[in-house]
Amino acid sequence: MSTQSESVGAQLSFALYGAFSRVVRLHKPFLEPLALTFPQYLVILDLLDGSPRTVGELGSRLGMETGTLTPLLKRLQAAGLVTRTRDAKDERRVLVDLTAASRAIESQVRAVNGQIKAACQLSEAGMSDLHRTLEALGHPASN
Repeated sequence: MSTQSESVGAQLSFALYGAFSRVVRLHKPFLEPLALTFPQYLVILDLLDGSPRTVGELGSRLGMETGTLTPLLKRLQAAGLVTRTRDAKDERRVLVDLTAASRAIESQVRAVNGQIKAACQLSEAGMSDLHRTLEALGHPASN
């Protein structure tokens, strides 16, 4: 017989999964006009902060495996939002850069964060506390 603290609803993983799902769903109406999925949005947002980046750098920064990232980048390239080119200095590396089309939607992409903050109905302090907690959980300090 399981105790109340062992039920699925009491599990940290369940709460995190529910919060993650809600946050992804909250993004949908803001990303649909930009024709972006949530993972594509994350890639574009990261590239807006500095590009070109290698596929490896993007994967590391976004916590995505190459096997997940490569098809996503191919779709972004087909949509005309990124370019993928071999690094002239090291043919094994692929550089990902933004196109003029993705730079043209930069203000709309960057505005999504404010729209999500408003939809979450958290104070700035609450948002900051939550961010710190999630960062500590996702990227614990090494011992």
